[in-house]
Amino acid sequence: MLFTLDTASTVPLGDQIASSVRGAIADGTVEPGERLPAARTLADSLGINVHTVLRGYQRLREEGLIELRRGRGAVVVDAPVSPGRARLLERVGELVAEARKLGMPEEDLLALVRANLTQGAPG
Repeated sequence: MLFTLDTASTVPLGDQIASSVRGAIADGTVEPGERLPAARTLADSLGINVHTVLRGYQRLREEGLIELRRGRGAVVVDAPVSPGRARLLERVGELVAEARKLGMPEEDLLALVRANLTQGAPG
């Protein structure tokens, strides 16, 4: 699996790592049960802090895409992950990154999403 980071981006590096994994799940490059690189190994190869990698992995765990197992590391969930869900999470991440770039407060972004859901606007 290939991880690429853009250090000039306003998107936090941990979020970029999570985005790489989401994309790999969505396109089938990474399959359920597959182990992700160890956080320390990945951090060393990317020249970043191990905690940055762990933040990205933690985000993926919160999204239900990976499990963090002591002694086994980060593993893509055994239950089939819907590529559609992974793509949707990726797009949500892009939306949040764009809102941050524009300086939009979280409450305003949430209000826009709620309004869009309520109106049933086409996607």
